[in-house]
Amino acid sequence: MLQKPPPDHRSNTTSEERKARERDHGRFLAPDAERIWGWGTPAGKLRAHRRAQLIIQRAGISEGKRVIEFGCGTGLFTRAFAETGALVTALDLSPDLIAEAAQKPMKNIIYMVGDVERPDFPDVSFDAVVGSSILHHVNAELSLVAAYRILKSGGRVAFAEPNMLNPQIAVQKNIPYFKRMMGDSPDETAFFRWEADKILQNAGFVEIGTQPFDFLHPYVPAAFIPLVKALERVAEAIPLVREISGSILLWGRKP
Repeated sequence: MLQKPPPDHRSNTTSEERKARERDHGRFLAPDAERIWGWGTPAGKLRAHRRAQLIIQRAGISEGKRVIEFGCGTGLFTRAFAETGALVTALDLSPDLIAEAAQKPMKNIIYMVGDVERPDFPDVSFDAVVGSSILHHVNAELSLVAAYRILKSGGRVAFAEPNMLNPQIAVQKNIPYFKRMMGDSPDETAFFRWEADKILQNAGFVEIGTQPFDFLHPYVPAAFIPLVKALERVAEAIPLVREISGSILLWGRKP
């Protein structure tokens, strides 16, 4: 059992200051979040669908399962998870993003404002904990320890996160000018694959895995998507090349 909270990746800021900035950023994003994030373009929609399906597969989401999504944002991925028939609780720190998400309700989704580092749910409550592009906004160590606590025995986690080995991601997450230009929050970062492995292991998970994926940029013109998708399949099959893909899928199981 942890005796004190794990260290924050962003050691130059306090937890409450960071969370206040994330709430402010959610207010900025809310009216146009999916465009800023790149999910609204033809290529972005394909990326989102693939990402959602990978998370669903690794988390074992299916009809009747109790699932909690950390960092639901506008609910784009929440709705994909709910389409499986799972009972989805969707959590986000930003009231503004939750308000946006709630505009497209589904009967098996509950949207809630909450802190993924300290989710206010009883132990062993859920079959799966999932998220898309959330752990790099928060204290990932605390969030995965919390995920472990609220999971049932045998429950699974699955998250998709930006890959720090990707050249664009490395520039975007580490140079403040480009971070602002791309619509990032001040404190967000990205992950190395081996770092994700260690965080999952330290939280207590077993059957851990990570998978670099995603070479389809959201601003690829529609006419070029088939070509880029074909090249993506090749790139993801080459060991060294796939390490610079745009995203990392990470997963694990609670014993």
